[in-house]
Amino acid sequence: MTSRIDVGPIGAEPTDVDGRDGAPPGKVVAGAGSGGFTLIELVVVLAIMGLMLALVLTHGPMRSPTLQTRAAAAQVAQGLRSARARAIALNRPVTFSLDLAGHRFRIDDAAPQALPDALRLAVLTVAGKASRQRGIGTISFAPDGSSSGGRIELAGYGTRLLVGVDWLTGLVSVADAR
Repeated sequence: MTSRIDVGPIGAEPTDVDGRDGAPPGKVVAGAGSGGFTLIELVVVLAIMGLMLALVLTHGPMRSPTLQTRAAAAQVAQGLRSARARAIALNRPVTFSLDLAGHRFRIDDAAPQALPDALRLAVLTVAGKASRQRGIGTISFAPDGSSSGGRIELAGYGTRLLVGVDWLTGLVSVADAR
């Protein structure tokens, strides 16, 4: 047993024509085309989203001081790896320089990259390998991938990290200082 439903023009509500489904003929069929949101529901959702946006804007993005220290260590490690790769690719020595007072580093004559000012920096390099300027630590990479070796300590916000460079292989590692 089927009931006949008149669809009618586009956008019109379907109606029951013969009344076989229990509704009087001509009555709007329940559930067909009655979906959607009310104006009040939309206003409530917009108000909640506005409050969330206000909280984010007033407090700024979530930042963790420990993550900033780790990000700086990763940035230094990537700079050292880049210097090693450049030495191998160009088949010439490349120098990584860390300016302790200026909180920045550079690879050869490239533009310096800044590090957070709140960090304490220290460089331990091979004895007898003097840097050109005081307060600047250098680690050199040879065309075969080896290096002068050294260790860079980044400390801040209760976190101490060591970025080490192996003198024989030139490989760079990052570890927590204990």
